[in-house]
Amino acid sequence: QVQLVESGGGLVQAGGSLRLSCAASGSIFSINAMGWYRQAPGKQRELVAAITSGGSTNYADSVQGRFTISRDNAKNTVYLQMNSLKPEDSAVYYCNANIRLPSWREYDYWGQGTQVTVSS
Repeated sequence: QVQLVESGGGLVQAGGSLRLSCAASGSIFSINAMGWYRQAPGKQRELVAAITSGGSTNYADSVQGRFTISRDNAKNTVYLQMNSLKPEDSAVYYCNANIRLPSWREYDYWGQGTQVTVSS
């Protein structure tokens, strides 16, 4: 059984920073791409940032230059450093990982979500 556990959300003023973490645990052979998504009330879930196992990254236009995604493969952990936060960044943030099990099958897993609220 694989679990993704997120941490680091909270309330911050506009212009502030937060760092999200997401650790994968369980019966894992390897982890391919990892990413962060967010969903605001009444809106669809959207990709914020993603990172491959080799370290290549991509970002939503709305966070480019403010957010940085990184990963520690030894710890099966992905991070999202969020700077210059804006009220429109407020949402529930979800971690996602494409994981290869010892059976060699691959599945997408999701974390439980962590709330980020940016006050103006």
